Amino acid sequence: MNRRRFASFLVAVLLVMSGHALADSSPRVIVLHLRDTIQPVSEGYVARGLDRAAAEHASAVVIELDTPGGLLTSMRAIARNILESPVPVIVWVGPTSARAGSAGFFLLEAADIAAMAPGTNAGAAHPVVEGVKLDDTMKMKLENDTAAFLRSYTTQRGRNPAAAEDAVRQSKSYTEKEAKELGLIDVIAPDIPSLLNAVDGRTVTRFDGSRVILHTHSAFLENVDPTVRERVLDRLMDPNLAVLVLVLGGLLIYIEFNAPGTIIPGALGTLLVLLSLFALNLLPLHYASGLLLIVAFALMLLEAKFPSHGVLAIAGIFCLVLGLLTLVNGPIPEMRVHLSTALATGIGFGLITLWLVRIALIARRNKTLVGTDRLVGQTAIASDAIHLEGQIFIHGEWWKAQSSAPIDKGESVRVTARKGLLLLVEPMK
Repeated sequence: MNRRRFASFLVAVLLVMSGHALADSSPRVIVLHLRDTIQPVSEGYVARGLDRAAAEHASAVVIELDTPGGLLTSMRAIARNILESPVPVIVWVGPTSARAGSAGFFLLEAADIAAMAPGTNAGAAHPVVEGVKLDDTMKMKLENDTAAFLRSYTTQRGRNPAAAEDAVRQSKSYTEKEAKELGLIDVIAPDIPSLLNAVDGRTVTRFDGSRVILHTHSAFLENVDPTVRERVLDRLMDPNLAVLVLVLGGLLIYIEFNAPGTIIPGALGTLLVLLSLFALNLLPLHYASGLLLIVAFALMLLEAKFPSHGVLAIAGIFCLVLGLLTLVNGPIPEMRVHLSTALATGIGFGLITLWLVRIALIARRNKTLVGTDRLVGQTAIASDAIHLEGQIFIHGEWWKAQSSAPIDKGESVRVTARKGLLLLVEPMK
């Protein structure tokens, strides 16, 4: 029986070792997932993945792409990294219903192998500068510059530069079949394993002129996941979430001003504000809008310090809504602050501010709740009949009281003054 167990154990070990040997001998392909806007965080993620592929001598890199577009500066940086990568790069627009819009189209065409899944589209790559009014000359310069950048590598990749340029100049968008017929992509594949099997053995000409044969059949796929930092910043690269975090942090700091010494709201608010500012700094900002936000927060604080019956708070709300709405100068709707977000955030912050100011004003008008002077003006109960002198019960304590008018036991009295440990009272009328 022991021999049988030992033999089973030995077989299992051999199977595991053979599996590892097969995995080591099979081609290794690095897989990156780019499913968001093109911005500095995604730029760093792609650069890290390409460096890892080069360090591990991978057979190829697959970038799974699904993006509405993004920043031209980040797009150029990612395209440059793809063109200069020592490892062949395959860009696959997928899965079904994915798109490579605007800046994503440039990345698709920059790849050694451009591929799309059924039911996807790519194109609409006309450059947009949101929030800045350009004259005709500047528009033409921007359009010509991006078109020339696209032509510079589509021609060398052996693709159709005219069709690619139409995506820039006329904002054309193509389905996967149209892109294949026009020579903009090389392969249509439903998933990554099918894609790798389809391109196995194909010879690709690298951007530097060298020729490489792809060995990707039954390749071992190694996914590169974003780091925690990249995930957090990637979420905050959504301007709507970033401004919500910014306003929440400002509100916590405002609470600290109204209730000094609480510490936690001030510390947490400062952290949220700094985190949101760090993320927003990676986006194209209108600095005039940033000044509006500073003015808005200043007006809110002044409302707490110098009550103006809400005038300063209303002005602060207006500045806050306008500043948030125009804060991020994104080229696509996904990289701008929505009107609903600006209104909800600005009005909500303003209403909370007015409520806190009202509480602060009431607290300022109240008498000091420290010492025996707080008893003057308060209502008490006569513990016994008071004829000139007696006792009253007030705030859980018995006090010696004096009255010029007779007071019956249990009658309500009002404290009018204090002389040492003696309270002067009068009957309640």
